[in-house]
Amino acid sequence: MASAYTPLGVQLMVTGEKAGLWGGYTNTNLEILEQIAGGYTTQAVADGTTTALAVLDGTTGATIATSTIKMTGSLTGASGLSVPDDITGMKYLVINATTGGQTVTFKTAGGTGVSWSTTTAKLLYHDGTNIVDTGFMASFDLVDDTSPQLGGDLDVNGQDIVSTSNADIDIIPNGTGVARAKDGGGTTAAVKIAGKETMWVPATAMYASTTNGAEATQTELTAGNPELKTFDFDTSTAESVQFNVSFPKSWDEGVVTFQTFWSASATDTGTGGFTLAGCSVASDVDYDLAFGTPVANTALAASGTQDDLMVNVVSGDVTIASAAAATNTIFRLVRDTGTDTNTGDLRLVGIKIFYTTDAANDA
Repeated sequence: MASAYTPLGVQLMVTGEKAGLWGGYTNTNLEILEQIAGGYTTQAVADGTTTALAVLDGTTGATIATSTIKMTGSLTGASGLSVPDDITGMKYLVINATTGGQTVTFKTAGGTGVSWSTTTAKLLYHDGTNIVDTGFMASFDLVDDTSPQLGGDLDVNGQDIVSTSNADIDIIPNGTGVARAKDGGGTTAAVKIAGKETMWVPATAMYASTTNGAEATQTELTAGNPELKTFDFDTSTAESVQFNVSFPKSWDEGVVTFQTFWSASATDTGTGGFTLAGCSVASDVDYDLAFGTPVANTALAASGTQDDLMVNVVSGDVTIASAAAATNTIFRLVRDTGTDTNTGDLRLVGIKIFYTTDAANDA
């Protein structure tokens, strides 16, 4: 009886066969098993087609019997690799190192597989019918490192994860997942990402403009309940208040938007709205500057119930005059009497400023 072979090419010799030659064949089988357990190889991907990986019976070097496969090639269309249907349980770490930004697919001959176009490594397994994605994915930069590997200054159990050449480290959650980190006490929280931030400025941090300033008031609604510390804006005169802030260093020095919080002093259902303008003053610069162009938020109809809190929708972009880092920014908030229709005073509780950061911290 002649030898048989496993789906991955390991030779199964029958009793009494190949007398005197078992040493060589056994060593080859062990080398194939070693390759399956931890081998690494590169495999060129044919442009625009799926290349079937072949089994080499009784011979080492078969890509299909290698645990880590790096796909290479310059592609102009969707391409990929396929493996036989009968290698159930085989696990592969597949690295997409092709260029051209095309989709590559790693699949079974008769089933489905996993497709992706980014320069990432994916951990995949054969479930007997299809190639399945485990969800593990690692990204890398083909320009800086064409042979990505775990090593150098990268440490996991030692806690530090360090890039060896001043390069960024991307953490990419799967699907709608969130990047999270755990501290030494075991508390897990989302990793903060630069982007939209908010700043609350209460009426108590504002001051009335000298010309046509709003009136600072404190209103007790019911004894022992929350009191309103507000600026009251007249119905017909475009009264205003000012306030100043210093944005964090991580601010991108771009436009801001705002949202006003106010309460109607009467049961009127007319609309209420405001405009906001700002300017930034740098060190050694005179404060006597002109504000930028005022931007109005959308006027909001009051509920008709006195003392209800009303919150306007977020405004459009407000361009701050002379915006820059390390500055003091002054804002001027004015009741938009030319647009709103509420016949009572608007009691301003505060304003929320939305701004964008482009750095991880303020260092």
